[in-house]
Amino acid sequence: MPTPTELARRWFEEVWNDRREATVDELMAARMEGYMEGADIHTPADFKAARRQLLDAFPDLRVKVEDIVEQGNTAVLRWSVTATHRGAALQIPPTNRAVTFRGITWMEFQDEQLVRGWDSWNLGGLLQSLRL
Repeated sequence: MPTPTELARRWFEEVWNDRREATVDELMAARMEGYMEGADIHTPADFKAARRQLLDAFPDLRVKVEDIVEQGNTAVLRWSVTATHRGAALQIPPTNRAVTFRGITWMEFQDEQLVRGWDSWNLGGLLQSLRL
């Protein structure tokens, strides 16, 4: 049985970096409790919509997991992103600016599926940097 650390690493690598949408359906519970910057998530479809908006704005987005702490059925990750703003999905015309931002994600797994998750990163600061 995979550990929470292994599941979390797989989530970030496959869902974000490899763009494997099927991994969302495999690793996310049908009903879950999730909080992303700007969106509450309750189903895989909710997550896919929020993810699509971010990837439409930053099609080359890459996540680097910098650190993980595991306790029981949870994994907490510190990560960084590099990307280029090439889409208008965030209601800002593409700027073609390279951006970096950091965040933390808390993931709780049950039966090898994500049942709760919290993301914390500075979406407001990112949007402000794109409007300059």
